[in-house]
Amino acid sequence: MIYGTDLCDSACKHCLIWTKRPVHYLSYDKIVDIMKSRCITRNTRVGLEGGEFLLHPDALMIMKWFHQHHPNFDLLTNALRPELVMKAVTQFPPQRLLISLDGDKETYKNMRGKDGYDGIIEILKTLSGKIPISLMFTLSPYNDFEDLEHVAEVAQRWNTDLRIGVYNDISFFDTIESAHRFDIGSQKKEAVRNFSLAKQLIQNKPRENFLFQPQPDSSDEFIDIKSHLPKKIKHFPENEDYLILYDLWRRGKLRLRCHSIKDSLVILPNGDVPLCQNLDVKLGNVFEQTLDEIFNGQSSVKTQNYYCCNCNGCWINFHRKYDIILYRSLEKYLGKFLTKKLMGDYWWDSESRKSYQRIMKEYKSGCR
Repeated sequence: MIYGTDLCDSACKHCLIWTKRPVHYLSYDKIVDIMKSRCITRNTRVGLEGGEFLLHPDALMIMKWFHQHHPNFDLLTNALRPELVMKAVTQFPPQRLLISLDGDKETYKNMRGKDGYDGIIEILKTLSGKIPISLMFTLSPYNDFEDLEHVAEVAQRWNTDLRIGVYNDISFFDTIESAHRFDIGSQKKEAVRNFSLAKQLIQNKPRENFLFQPQPDSSDEFIDIKSHLPKKIKHFPENEDYLILYDLWRRGKLRLRCHSIKDSLVILPNGDVPLCQNLDVKLGNVFEQTLDEIFNGQSSVKTQNYYCCNCNGCWINFHRKYDIILYRSLEKYLGKFLTKKLMGDYWWDSESRKSYQRIMKEYKSGCR
């Protein structure tokens, strides 16, 4: 994932990247140089993101390079400039266009601080069927399950993919409300934040130590996600599983090792390469070392191995969906016993002997 710039024209509550000053950009030349790394192959999927990537002064030139030399790329956007989005993906089509949509028109404006809903619908009208589109929904304290149902309906109406994530404490995004201590929808009516208020909130935010494992909580402290999921989510089954497992994780019942950090990485606009999106652990900087030295160097491999075995501290879809697929696939062919022998201790629920298949069957049949 290449964060080309931290410049953003939104004003989201769940991400205060739009307040970052000074603004950083990864230059066209640096991005092309990064793409020459040995750890990147033609099969590597690259996401172009921000901030708002299309605000990068060389955004179209960068997309043109990818279209010609590495077509296996995605564009992520808030779509606040729909004409620019449609121009960019028409000239230099990505593998997928991923658009953030976190609720209906009212929720969108309240959560993201801008009125961008109609522009997204216009993009769907124009591009649906011409390019693969995914709507990206973030379940958070600032929206709720009615908003999720609405976005699922929009995805069905325009025959697009739906990708659901959950709000997490990501250092780069300057998140404020601790993600897993504020329940879903609990901050929905909070007022839109202006620039000065957002900067003050960031300055006053205490530094927290990320937990490697959520502490078990009483079952009545959080909303039961399974009972609130809209029926339309069944049309997007991987999202349903992901949210059910999130409910188990935030109650301290689920533990998976994090293997995604050995496969997937992000590069920030200032050149930093963090271990992952959740922890303030930096592997290196592409202006000081090559990406191969940063990602596959001896010290980085040691760091990756340590956190892979010990960290269970987030539910970021960029990382956790990888691990869910890895473990459930191994269980499918090897069974739970051999998977545990191969991968080390892990459990889907507090009853550690249960397999992924059994957990999902029980939850979806309402046995629990």
